[in-house]
Amino acid sequence: MPTSGFTYDGSTLQTLTRDALDYARKRGATAAEVEVSEGYGQTVVVRRGDVETIEYNRDKGMGVSVYIGQQRGHASTSDFSPKALRDAVDAALSIARFTAADDCAGLADPDLLAREFPDLQLWHSWPLPVERAIEIATICEDAGFAADKRISNSEGASVSTQESQFVYGNSLGFLAGYPTSRHSIGCSLIAGENDGMQRDDWHDVARAAEDLATPASVGQRAAERAVRRLNARKIATTQVPVLFEAPVASSLLGHFVSAVSGGSLYRKSSFLLDSLGTQVFAPLVHVSDLPHVPRGLGSGAFDAEGVATRSREVVEAGRVQGYFLSTYSARKLGLRSTGNAGGNHNLILRDTGDDFSALLRKMKRGLLVTELMGQGVNPVTGDYSRGAAGYWVENGEITYPVQEITIAGNLKQMFRDIVAIGNDVLRRGSRQCGSVLVEKMTIAGD
Repeated sequence: MPTSGFTYDGSTLQTLTRDALDYARKRGATAAEVEVSEGYGQTVVVRRGDVETIEYNRDKGMGVSVYIGQQRGHASTSDFSPKALRDAVDAALSIARFTAADDCAGLADPDLLAREFPDLQLWHSWPLPVERAIEIATICEDAGFAADKRISNSEGASVSTQESQFVYGNSLGFLAGYPTSRHSIGCSLIAGENDGMQRDDWHDVARAAEDLATPASVGQRAAERAVRRLNARKIATTQVPVLFEAPVASSLLGHFVSAVSGGSLYRKSSFLLDSLGTQVFAPLVHVSDLPHVPRGLGSGAFDAEGVATRSREVVEAGRVQGYFLSTYSARKLGLRSTGNAGGNHNLILRDTGDDFSALLRKMKRGLLVTELMGQGVNPVTGDYSRGAAGYWVENGEITYPVQEITIAGNLKQMFRDIVAIGNDVLRRGSRQCGSVLVEKMTIAGD
């Protein structure tokens, strides 16, 4: 494990983890799990050529969960001194003694724990001097201003580099961890024409700096998007096809993950209860959960409980093939952990071979959504209503920008009404997909 800009090396984190586990056992815990982590980073924001903020962050912490039978207690600390670690364990034990027993509580099943730890290339240090970070952000913003004379202002260009490492261990003998990195470049610009003003942004995220888009291309893309939104109109209320542009289409995957995650299912707070094996999406939809993608933003050899991760098809031909379960939620449902304590891994929505232009032609007439606002999604019923902005499409071509509208439907129907998925995939998060075309939704306008 690297040392680079970290305060501790990997062996020290392992020692801290072992010490906490040993102390918990000596104090009467029948089982325990500990995670020790640290991270650091730097973020620079430049606005209109001036440095607006330079932010440094450095943090560390230990979280310990102890079990007395099936009574659980948890405590945490940011102090790595021996006394502080012992105090945290004692606090967790005190909580456990006053907690009701839960027959689903406990460590992961031993046979599910990871035993192989492939190098997934998740840590790529970027020792970026602050002067160079300022230069990169300036290049990004300058490219945006140079792209079009209608770019009149800026909300800033940012460059961020973040690195962290952790070790997780439990009383079953599991002890492992690894470092990760996450770097980004972004820009938000304002375009003006006559009395109208519009803003838009663009950003890129990657494990390694060399995988990021060039600063100039990020600024130019932000400028193009802001200018394109000038002279936006309202439209009359109607029902038409809706094309979710790739940056917002990933939110549809997010709603699906939430609905088939263990917590929502055992609490019965999901619109997709008992959906395993059922047709939820259109037959053309295939969704994979891939934890072992090199440099993937959602990659990992094991989950937050040490359970080995594995590649699996979550949706095949529109049918749900698997849930997202931690150890606890799986036991509540009478199932086994899927290695998703902490959420999905690299969730990939397979495209249907259509590029963005083909999707517009396939839609013919309707709404292209490029921005979503508000949180109008009911996770229990699937009712969906969100503020939106985008573009009106006629004869398969974008005709003018649209604003101050609401799109509405129900996620159950929206999932079944997916008619095409673009190959314009964005890989700046753990949920990756191209633009998604939905057959029909209600657009509330004038």
